[in-house]
Order: sequence, then C-alpha cells, then structure tokens
Amino acid sequence: MKKPRSDAQKTRLRLLEAASEIFGNKGFWGATHEDICKKAKANAAAINYHFGNKENLYAEAWKHAFEKSIKKHPPEGKALPDDPADKKIRGRIESFFQRLADPEAYDVDIMLKEMANPTGFLLGVIMEAIEPIDRVFKSVLGEAIGKGATREQIDFCHMSISGLCFGPMLHLRSISKKCEAPKPGFMHLNLEVEELADYTIRFSMAGIRSFKET
Repeated sequence: MKKPRSDAQKTRLRLLEAASEIFGNKGFWGATHEDICKKAKANAAAINYHFGNKENLYAEAWKHAFEKSIKKHPPEGKALPDDPADKKIRGRIESFFQRLADPEAYDVDIMLKEMANPTGFLLGVIMEAIEPIDRVFKSVLGEAIGKGATREQIDFCHMSISGLCFGPMLHLRSISKKCEAPKPGFMHLNLEVEELADYTIRFSMAGIRSFKET
C-alpha cells in the first residue's frame, strides 16, 4: 500500500534536512546513503524513491539549505527599497557575512566542500539560485555609481565586492563551528562579523566613489 502523500512529503523533507547537514559535514564523496537515511529515519530505498540518485539529492539538498538560509538572512538585509544605494549595499554585505557566520547555513558548508573536491553536480542549481540576487545587486551598484555607469564598471564593482565578501569565508565558518580551520594570513586579526562587514563596506564604497570621480 502506498504511503499517504503527506507522509511521503515529510519523508522527503527529512531527507533534505539530513542530507544538507551531512553533505555540509562530509561533502558529496564522504556522505553515504546509510548516513543520510539513518539521520532522516528513513528506509534505505528512500533516496532513490524520492530523488532518483545521490547526485539529484545533493543538488536538491543544497537548494533546500540555500532557500532556508536566504529566508533567514534576506539578501537585502535591513535595507528598504526606497533607501539610498549606499544603505542597500551595506544591507547586502552585512546579510552575506551573517549568513557565512551562521552555523546552520549548510549551503555554505556544502559549497566549501564542493570547492575543495569538485563534483560538478551543483553548478547549474547554484547559478540558477544566485542569478536573480546578483542581478538586483548589480542594479544597486549601478545606482551607486550614478548616471552613466557602464556595464563594465558595474561588473568590476560586483566582482571586487564579491571577492572581499568570500575572502573571510573559512574564518567565519571556523568561528561558527567553533573549530580550528586553516585561516588566511590576514585572519590573525580575528575580526567579528560586524567589523568585517564595516571594513568591507568602507573599502567598497571608496572604490565606487572612484568611478564617480573619473
């Protein structure tokens, strides 16, 4: 007899929750069906039944974790639609750092594992998820640069700010997990989220002002 649909949906959700955490801790190659099904309290065939294979579950687990993370830390942060561009940029940078420092943001852990030992299974789902966020951010950057902002200027600003934000990722994850992870040389500063965000915002706004002056 088939399980009621509500039971099947609950099992699927438990699998996504369990897989998000386990893939975040062990990566794709280290995680096993047994690990995930045991944590999800599901039978051994549940992954194939609900997702077809481990690869599909991996992509869906990242997407699930990302959506939870974005809901908890909205990309715009505390900024409102009518706020000036500099405040919108501040809101986005602060929100991103808060996400990096959240121990329950398993999408970040999964991405780190994927960067260290690539599978290629996440590329499509990540690009699809972040494209609308990047599109809005680039619009805000164009607003900050001002009238006459070129696509090249906007793209360079976006690339530079993204680099500044991703740079401290390992540092913030090690703090969030309360563990000793390899840290870049500049992280002897032991900056907290608020300090990192403030320095990044100040540096970024100085760069944007330089475009206005040219």
